[in-house]
This record gives sequence, C-alpha cells and structure tokens, in this order.
Amino acid sequence: MDHITELFCILDDFCKEFNQSLEKALISDQKSKPQKSALCLSEAMTIVILFHQSGFRFFKYFYCQILIPFWKTAFPKLLSYNRFIEIMPRCLSALTSFFHQVKGKDTGISIIDSTKLVVCHNLRIKRNRVFQGLASRGKSSTGWFYGFKLHILINHLGEVINIKLTSGSILDVAVLGSLTQELKGILLGDKGYLSKAKAEVLASRGLKILTPSRRNMKTKSIQTEEEKKLLGRRGLIETVNDQLKNLNQIEHSRHRSVNNFMVNMKAAVVAYCLNPNKPTFRNLLQK
Repeated sequence: MDHITELFCILDDFCKEFNQSLEKALISDQKSKPQKSALCLSEAMTIVILFHQSGFRFFKYFYCQILIPFWKTAFPKLLSYNRFIEIMPRCLSALTSFFHQVKGKDTGISIIDSTKLVVCHNLRIKRNRVFQGLASRGKSSTGWFYGFKLHILINHLGEVINIKLTSGSILDVAVLGSLTQELKGILLGDKGYLSKAKAEVLASRGLKILTPSRRNMKTKSIQTEEEKKLLGRRGLIETVNDQLKNLNQIEHSRHRSVNNFMVNMKAAVVAYCLNPNKPTFRNLLQK
C-alpha cells in the first residue's frame, strides 16, 4: 500500500465517524443545504496534508505542477485549483478533530514554547487587510513582527500534546494555565514563563515548572542536578518549531483568507504528528 492510499484510508475512516457525529450535533434546516463538491472531505484533507508532508513551499505549484499531472489517477474527481481553494475551509473542523486523535500523550516530561507566525512584512502592516483586527504586533527573540503566536506543548518524545493560537501581543505566561490543564510531572519552559503565582497554581495540580533564572532575580529557585540536565534539553522544542516552519510550511505571508490560514496551520501540525521520525530526547543524547 502506497503512502497516499494509506493516508486516505486513515482519513476516510475518520471522516465517516466525524460526519455522522456532525450531523447529529447540527440543527437541521431544509431550506439551506450546503453545496456538495465532487471531491469528498477525506480527499480534500489528504491533499492538504500531503502538501505539508511533501516539502514544497508553494501550494499552487504543488497542486498544479505535481498533483494534477502525476496524481490524477489517485484523485479521479480532482477540481481546478481555484475551486479547491474555495472548498478548503470545509476541512478546518475535521482537521481540528483529527488532531486530537493523532496528538501525543502526557509522558511526565513536557516542554512548552511559542513561535511567531508572521503574516506580512513590517513595512506592509498598514496595507494588510486580511488579518485586520486579528493579528497584532509582537516581539520575539529575533525582533518585532506582525502576526500571531503559536503556543506549542510537546512531550519528551517530540509529540505535540496541545497547541493554542493567539495574537502576537499575548504574553507566553498568559496561556500557561490553559495549555497545561491535564498535565502532571515536570514542565520545561524558557524565561518567558517565569511567574511565582503561576508556578504555585501548577504545583497544586501536580505539575512542576522548570525555567532558567534571570540574573537580576533576588530569590532563585534551587534545582537538582537531574532537573538542570532536563532543563538543558529544552532545546528539543526549538527543533520541533524548526521542522514545522521549514519542513511542514506552517508559516508564509501569502494568505488571502483567515479560514485558509487556519487550515494551513492545522494541516501542518497534523502532518508533523503523522511523521514517524520525530526528534526526541534520545536522538539528542546520541548526538
């Protein structure tokens, strides 16, 4: 069984259950019925995820130069590029639900971080209309940007446990509680998650957060040698962020729709979750 068929079978089995659950949850309205597409939901999801697994940087080139000429037999009812862009938002709710099926589990050692998703160059902020009222200016370790922050929580096996998208101006520590509601054990973070009040709340739930100390801190937390070694391996999440951006193409500045921006983000995370060769603590120790 080739990779395309295997991926389609997984998504098709999921979509059958998803559509049944969705029909039961929605309020039926006989007057307005959604226009059906020749391409089913599982096929559309397969195409979107395949793009993020392919390594191509431009979806239009992937669709027009690779998918249509060479993979037409796998998708007999393939739509034109413009029509497919129109139906892409239909994948959003299904991709969100599918992520919860393929995401990782709590292993007792978790790492949290955020990465910027730039939607346009700083010189074009005033001309940007797509994300007006949603995106905002923010500052990262590399400077100012305009866009969003993707807050990511992973385990020591490199598996994504949870994600949250916020505007660029939201502080990292502000989403600490919502991302770690069901976690236990040890949580590794950078200096952006330093907060005595938050640490006490997490400790009451059985989660201990380890962060580097600032130089000007009067009282620094005492860490054991094992905790210091674990904190030194926090760079694993930077590798995950790098793969999401450079291999799965989670970030680009060519979006013309908020819905398709969300589909692109969700599909990139799902494509990463389906990757069997994830960076882990073991891989880092071998190096």
